[in-house]
Amino acid sequence: MTEILRAELLGNIDRLDGLIDKIICGDALEVMRRLPSKSIDVVITSPPYNLLNSTGNGLKQNTRTGKWKNAAIKNGYAAYDDNMPYDDYVSWQKECVGEMCRLIKDDGAVFYNNKNRVQGGLLENRGVIVEGLPLRQIITWKRAGSINFNAGYFLPTTEQIYLLCGREFRLSKGANKLTDVWEIKQEMKNPHPAPFPEALTDRIVSSVEGQIILDPFSGSGTTGVSAKKFGRHFILIDQSEEYCRMAQARIDGGNWRRQNECQQLSFAL
Repeated sequence: MTEILRAELLGNIDRLDGLIDKIICGDALEVMRRLPSKSIDVVITSPPYNLLNSTGNGLKQNTRTGKWKNAAIKNGYAAYDDNMPYDDYVSWQKECVGEMCRLIKDDGAVFYNNKNRVQGGLLENRGVIVEGLPLRQIITWKRAGSINFNAGYFLPTTEQIYLLCGREFRLSKGANKLTDVWEIKQEMKNPHPAPFPEALTDRIVSSVEGQIILDPFSGSGTTGVSAKKFGRHFILIDQSEEYCRMAQARIDGGNWRRQNECQQLSFAL
């Protein structure tokens, strides 16, 4: 069984040996700060988008009417309400991505997914989060659709994946035939409110050579599933015990979509 480790019990982390193919239940930024520099080959992650910090009448906590009434994300995440003042959110994510870049090797890469938003009638460009960092490319992820209809702008159906990397990073043989626009459907049958599609993480993992893959906002464990599928190693971090158990069940082939079964899985001491 894939072990879940409590971050507060890990002590000093000088080597990754005891963390390989395990899930760490703890704060992403705090755990990354404790990991050794240049120890990770690839980071693949999609943090919360701060969606409940909304200036409009759309996605707000406990929304019961309108286009967002059936959206699972409207109540935030299991251990996080997804509602920070915008400047605080950007500062937090800048710190997180900065740590990701510190952790990768000279031939490593970070695939960081975020989403531009229109707030107060103006674009919130999430590219400000990666300013000053070694950005090589912006991949456009074109999703299947959206429910964010607004008379003020065209229907948004894309998100951004920022590729940050060391100078020595190269794609796997043949991966450069892929374009920088990826048409991949959203994950629809996942109890997590904002899941990363397995097809997307499959594409990233199969396009790189790195063996140790970190996801500091691992949610339902999609990055771990793809890593295992392609014979790689993973380290997953999430602050929600519920999502850690969900990822554990999913990676181990259990019925991870059933919440009561996931809650019965145990932590390593």
